[in-house]
Amino acid sequence: MADRALPRLSGRPLVKGFFEKRTSSVQYVVADPETKSCAIIDPVLDFDPKSGATATHSADALLSYVDDQGFRLQWILDTHPHADHFSAAGYLKDRTDVPTAIGEKVVEVQKLWQSIYNVSDCCPADGSQWDRLFADGERFKIGNMDVEVLFTPGHTLASIAYLLGDAAFIHDTIFMPDGGTARADFPGGSAPALWRSIQRIMALPDETRLFTGHDYCPGGRKPAWESTVAQQRAENSHLIEAKTEEEFVALREARDRELPMPKLILHSMQVNIRGGRLPEPENNGKRFLKIPLDALEGEPWD
Repeated sequence: MADRALPRLSGRPLVKGFFEKRTSSVQYVVADPETKSCAIIDPVLDFDPKSGATATHSADALLSYVDDQGFRLQWILDTHPHADHFSAAGYLKDRTDVPTAIGEKVVEVQKLWQSIYNVSDCCPADGSQWDRLFADGERFKIGNMDVEVLFTPGHTLASIAYLLGDAAFIHDTIFMPDGGTARADFPGGSAPALWRSIQRIMALPDETRLFTGHDYCPGGRKPAWESTVAQQRAENSHLIEAKTEEEFVALREARDRELPMPKLILHSMQVNIRGGRLPEPENNGKRFLKIPLDALEGEPWD
């Protein structure tokens, strides 16, 4: 757990969210207003599963914003290996030579998914695809601002949140209040662990700004991604309904049984355990994704 003897984080970072509508993902640029140093969090590499085409429009938009604002890019960060989109961390690393980072438990995700894909030789299961692996409670800097890493498993066994100043980037733990909480039925997921992670986030100061990683626009409303701890405590649909861990686990697991697997989970994980890099070209110069059949529970026609 984080070392609470450390000084409390202070400051108010500048935050810009970018909604990627194909996967309902939110990417972020977060900057220290004093030094104009910044980080990109959870960037998306565009992918069309129908044609197999990849593109860098979303990631390039992030770089354009950084340039337009006169920011200095210091970090490329992921909160976890994503199951619904390709990470653009590898592409951005190649473009900028800026270090990439993720939580240290990613090595367990690599081992798990190498087994699912039966590709133990696809990449070392040691996290070496990133420049830095963060431990729970570890701190680093964006400009002059301290960033603390919070281990927040449940959605995946490697999920982390980034806390700096009055902002926390919590990705797949809780969504906007009308969206409830994230699913916990992926390989390595755990509803009890997700409950404990949510309680850790809810223990932050009331005014902490929470930035989620997805918004599915319930009721057809416009995309939104910023809330506060106080707002989530008072309004989150799942946290209002489930007041105890037992109630939450029952609610979350029942809900998860009704959900189809994400459309891109089998596509994206083999890219994201490589640090957002596509498989190497084969002898005809083309890259190929490997889709294991009957590897996950659930049937699309249920």
